[in-house]
Amino acid sequence: VQLQASGGGLVQAGGSLRLSCAASGSIFSIEAMAWYRRVPGNQRELVAIIISGGRTKYADSVKDRFTISRDNAKNTVALQMDNLKLEDTGVYYCNSVLKTRPSGGSMDFWGQGTQVTVSS
Repeated sequence: VQLQASGGGLVQAGGSLRLSCAASGSIFSIEAMAWYRRVPGNQRELVAIIISGGRTKYADSVKDRFTISRDNAKNTVALQMDNLKLEDTGVYYCNSVLKTRPSGGSMDFWGQGTQVTVSS
């Protein structure tokens, strides 16, 4: 299973970026897809998660600014980031909890990080 993330870049404060991530390979079912980030000096933190059924959860710092969405048919997840702030700068990682076979347990997969830089 591979997770391929894209969409990072440089943007001015107040601007928008959209991150995308596609899961491919031997996937039986996806239980959750999420975005994490590692900001300078901090540990990796959960930004947003969407679970099967469509329920979402956001970090307090991004509520009302970021929107996570998922295309179940394509095994993709997107993160629309609006009104970006300087403190949103960091490396963003796509994550998925999924099963590769019906009888298997859930497994954690990570994509490569994508850099988001917000400038003043």
